[in-house]
Amino acid sequence: MSVGILLITHEGIGSALLAVVTRLLRRLPLPCVAFDVPFDADPDQLLPQASAAMRRVDQGQGVLVLTDVYGATPSNLAARLARLGTPVRRVSALSLPMLLRVMNYAELDLDDLPAVAAAGSRNGAITDDA
Repeated sequence: MSVGILLITHEGIGSALLAVVTRLLRRLPLPCVAFDVPFDADPDQLLPQASAAMRRVDQGQGVLVLTDVYGATPSNLAARLARLGTPVRRVSALSLPMLLRVMNYAELDLDDLPAVAAAGSRNGAITDDA
């Protein structure tokens, strides 16, 4: 069993990142689903769909939820999911380096993956002075 990964983002971001990571790695080592939140969506109406997406990736070891912007609708939806009973950890500022790093540390448990995700985002931001 492994940790599931759920991307909850503004429309188009999560699905695009998941497509790129799938293309780069060919086979994802962790189950991963993107749940894109439309800009005009009602979060109350999205909760059942987001919960279903979370259940699709949950294999009994919990779910790491990655969101794009802390405090925005996707992040708030993730916070609501975390209160439904499934073990959940959340990290915001989703980026391609973050998602790649998480996939490269698939053997880690739910309590360790958030730090790996954050490091992927931090270390993926490079100031190129050349």
